[in-house]
Amino acid sequence: MTAAAATALDDLRAALPADVLVTEPAALEVARADRSGHSSTGAPLAVVEATEVAHVQAAMRWASAHGVAVVPRGAGTGLAGGANAGPGELVVSVDRMRRLLDVSLVDQTCTVEPGIRNLELDELLAGHGLWWPPDPASRAISTVGGNIATNAGGLLCAKHGVTREWVLSLDVVLADGELIRTGHRTVKGVTGLDLTALVIGSEGTLGIVVGAVLKLRPAVTGAVWTVGAFFSDEERAAAACTAITAARLRPAIMELVDREGVGMLAAYTGEPLAGAFVLLQADEAGAEEVARTAAAMLEAHGGTVEVTDDPARSDLLVQVRRQVHFALESFGTILVEDVSVPRSRMADMFRICRDAAARHGVRLPVTCHAGDGNLHPTFVFEGGGPDGTEPPAAVWAAADEVFQAAIALGGTLTGEHGVGTLKRRWLVDELGERQLALQHAIKAAFDPQGILNPGKAL
Repeated sequence: MTAAAATALDDLRAALPADVLVTEPAALEVARADRSGHSSTGAPLAVVEATEVAHVQAAMRWASAHGVAVVPRGAGTGLAGGANAGPGELVVSVDRMRRLLDVSLVDQTCTVEPGIRNLELDELLAGHGLWWPPDPASRAISTVGGNIATNAGGLLCAKHGVTREWVLSLDVVLADGELIRTGHRTVKGVTGLDLTALVIGSEGTLGIVVGAVLKLRPAVTGAVWTVGAFFSDEERAAAACTAITAARLRPAIMELVDREGVGMLAAYTGEPLAGAFVLLQADEAGAEEVARTAAAMLEAHGGTVEVTDDPARSDLLVQVRRQVHFALESFGTILVEDVSVPRSRMADMFRICRDAAARHGVRLPVTCHAGDGNLHPTFVFEGGGPDGTEPPAAVWAAADEVFQAAIALGGTLTGEHGVGTLKRRWLVDELGERQLALQHAIKAAFDPQGILNPGKAL
């Protein structure tokens, strides 16, 4: 750190409580990386571990005055490099801001700080008979603020949609430190442009979310019915899932893990699992009918099917899906990708992923939110990771094929993880030059100096 930078940091230190500005090497090293397997080229200047809004405002005023780039950060569980901080940058972490501030039973809303974890929030809401539906597979460690930053989805998108559908209002600290409130606490509200929807999914490039009013729904009551099915290949499994959607069935969860992913999970857990796996779960009124109708369709497509309403057995089937990420991590460095295609093209996308992996000699298990067409092709390889080295060239070559194919099928580069640093090179292929220019103009209106998460998302 230069003498000038040290002097400038003294000014920031004076504006914050003693334990909020952190410069210990271990903390700076952590801030270099998220769970994408990538890290920055070096450590940031410092980390502001905010515990209240005023700390975030002070940090942004300081950064604006000194022209210092700021990387907003939560739990660091992202999968696209969006929260990775490098040399000369200041990290503003809201990870310690994790309170549930209020719950309205009448309005079915709650107000939260951004660092609260998905699972933590749902456990607190359960006592009120309420629930926030966004449900990433990483819900035990992912934060609501991170969900908002990437417009996260998860396992329940098939029925309940993504984060944007469940946020009414945001408190956002802008690049100059000013605090604004977007949106409404009301169910309806069309005054002006929808800045709440714009900030959701903006990956910390427009402002730092420091609070949110969330829409809730009554907790699910009654029996939950779970279906697990194994198939000889993922194309048959994907076709079965597409048929279920076409039949206008609305399961709460419909997930698919390909043969390679199941094989790696079997090695990880020691369980005798084989084939491509479909997980389906139905809840609320008519759950048994939905589950049994779907099960019959899975069988008709060649699946070996189990149907249960036993909570313990259901949990075991759900864990087949939730544990896949950890299983893949046990085999080496992983690069988790995130394409989405129309649901009618899922089988095509599975085939494309398998063919690209074979052509380039890479390992590429694929999981899928089959209810909405969001696939997670996950490259598993040796090397790379926290030392900042790039994945092998063959990985990027295969990834390029996968991305281009997703776009050609009418899909998108990212369904829920965000662009971060990993997918910037493909943005123009999907958006085109004109739309990308418009997005840069919006960014400039919020952040004239370009200090908020530079080099990310856009």
